[in-house]
Amino acid sequence: MSQTAYRTHHATEVTEALVGQKVTLSGWVDRRRDHGGVAFIDLRDSSGLVQVVIYDEEQARPLRSEFVIQVTGEVRLRPEGNENEHLATGKIEVVAESIDVLAKSDALPFQVSTALENESENKLPGEEVRLKYRYLDLRRPGMQSNLKLRSDMAKAARHALEDLDFTEVETPTFIKSTPEGARDFVVPARLVPGSWYALPQSPQLLKQLLMVSGVERYYQFARCYRDEDFRADRQPEFTQLDMEMAYVDQEDVMAMAEKVIAAIWKAAGYEVQLPLPRITWQEAMDKYGSDKPDLRFGNPIIELTDYFKNTPFRVFQAPYVGAVLFKGGASTPRRQFDAWQEWAKQRGAKGLAYVQFTADGELKGPVAKNLSDEERAGLKEAVGAEDGDAVFFAAGARESSQLLLGAARVELASRAGLLDPKKFAFTWVVDFPLFKPTDDPDDDVAVGHSKWTSMHHPFTMPSKDWIDKFDQDPEHAMSDSYDIVCNGEEMGGGSVRIHRDDIQDRVLNVLGISKEEAEDKFGFLLEAFKYGAPPHAGIALGWDRTVSILAGAPSIRDVIAFPKAGGGRDPLTGAPAPISDEQRAETGVDYDPDEDED
Repeated sequence: MSQTAYRTHHATEVTEALVGQKVTLSGWVDRRRDHGGVAFIDLRDSSGLVQVVIYDEEQARPLRSEFVIQVTGEVRLRPEGNENEHLATGKIEVVAESIDVLAKSDALPFQVSTALENESENKLPGEEVRLKYRYLDLRRPGMQSNLKLRSDMAKAARHALEDLDFTEVETPTFIKSTPEGARDFVVPARLVPGSWYALPQSPQLLKQLLMVSGVERYYQFARCYRDEDFRADRQPEFTQLDMEMAYVDQEDVMAMAEKVIAAIWKAAGYEVQLPLPRITWQEAMDKYGSDKPDLRFGNPIIELTDYFKNTPFRVFQAPYVGAVLFKGGASTPRRQFDAWQEWAKQRGAKGLAYVQFTADGELKGPVAKNLSDEERAGLKEAVGAEDGDAVFFAAGARESSQLLLGAARVELASRAGLLDPKKFAFTWVVDFPLFKPTDDPDDDVAVGHSKWTSMHHPFTMPSKDWIDKFDQDPEHAMSDSYDIVCNGEEMGGGSVRIHRDDIQDRVLNVLGISKEEAEDKFGFLLEAFKYGAPPHAGIALGWDRTVSILAGAPSIRDVIAFPKAGGGRDPLTGAPAPISDEQRAETGVDYDPDEDED
C-alpha cells in the first residue's frame, strides 16, 4: 500500500494515467538542476525516480542533494522532446505546489545518486569506507536491487517448500559446543559461572533431532556462526536455507532441492531446466581441477601422466602430469608468461610450465627443449591444440597439480571474457569421499584426533558399498553426500545422515573421538538415536552465496545488508570492541572454580 501520512504514491507509480491529478510524494533529492528561474529535481524513493519542476525560486533555493522532502503538485506530460526513455517516469513530471523539508543532509562522503549510477564520475570509495557508511551505500540502486532480490528469492523458496509440505521450525542460537569442522564462537553464561554457550555453526544436530521428533519435513533460514581464519568472501555470520527430510534417500533430497532452486531462479525471471546434470567428485577433480567446477565453458584438463611415462624431462617424472589449453596463447609475450609464473607461485606452486605452438608449426617454450623427439611430435594431438595455441602444464602430486590447473582454467576463461554472470551452469557433485587427511590445507579445525577428519561432517552416512568396510580403509571410503554447484561456486551441500548408533560409533572411532568425548559433546543426539530414529537426509543452501550468484555480485558482502570486513571487523559499529571491567566481571568469564572452593 503506497498511501501513507507522507505520500499518496511512490515515485514510479506516477504515470500518464495521473496527468492532471494532484499527488504527494516523499523521498530524497537525488539530483538538482537549475535552468534560469526553473529548477528541476529528481526525487528518489525505494521505487525509483520522478522529475519535479519548481518554478518558485524560494522553494528551490534551500534544497540540496540527499535532503528528505515531501512534494505536493500536479502531474503533467513533459514537453515534447524532453522525454527520458531511460526512466519509467520519463514521460511525465510533477509541478511542485508545496515542498516541505523533512530532514536536511550534510555533504555525503561519497555519491549515491541514481543519476550517476552508471556514469564514469561515480567513483565509489574503497570497501572500508562503503562499510563504514553502509546506510548510505545501501541507498544506491544496485544495492537496493540486491536486497529486493534476496527478499524475492526467500519468498519463492518459502512458497516452494510450503507446496512440498515442509514445516518451518526455528532452532536455538545458544547451544552446546559440538565438533563441526570450524571454531565456535562462545558466549559466557552469567548465571552458570565457568560455563559457556556456543553459537551454532549450523543447525545440524538440532534438525536431526527434529527428524527423531517426527517433523518429517523441516526448513528454516538459519543464522550460522563460524570463527574461521579470514578468507576472501567468507563471513563469520551467515545464513543457510536449511532443509531436512525423513524416510528419504539421496535422490529424494536432490529432486526436492531442484524444485526449490527452479522456483528461486524463476522469481528472478530465469527458467532452470530440470533435472540438473551431475558429475562425480573424482570426475570433477580429474576434468576441472575443482570439486565445484565452473561449467559455463569447456576446456577440461588433459591428463598426460601416461604420455610422459618415459620422459627424459625430470620435472615430468612425477606421479601426475596434466595440462590445460591456452587457446590463441602462442603469441603471448614472454613477460606475460613470466607473470603467469608469479600467479602460480601465489597459489603455492613452483611455477607453471608451458609450451607454444607457433603459427608456423614450431614448438617453442622453456619445456619444449627438454622433451624427446617422440613427445614433441605427438604433443599437439595429445592436448588437442592447433597452431597459435599454448599449453600450461602441472606435474607432481595429483590433487595439488589438478587444483593448479583448475585455477588456471578459470583464470584463462576470465581473461577471455567467458564468465557471463547471467549464464547459470548448475551441476550436482556426488560420490564424495567420507574422510580426508587431517592436514588438508582447506581445513581450519579438524574434527577428532586421528589422521582422518570428515570431508563434510561426522554425521554423514557412508555409501551403501562402504557400510561394512569404511573403517577398514578410510582413505578410499565413500559417502552418501552431494553438493550443488553453480558457476564454479558451491551453492550448498548435504548428505544422507547416520541414524544408526552402531555406524555412528564406528565413524567416531575413525575420527579418534572417544565414547567419553562423544557423550560429552553430543550425547543428547546419541541418546535420541536409541529411541527410534528414522532414515533421514538433507541439504543446506548457503543463502548469501546463492543470492550473490543470481545477482551477479562479485562478493557475498554485496548482498548482505550489514556485512563484516576482513577479520570479522565491523567498520560501521566498531565491533568487536572491548567491554568494561564491570561487564567482564558480571559475565563470569574469569571465573576460577578453585577460588570458589576456597
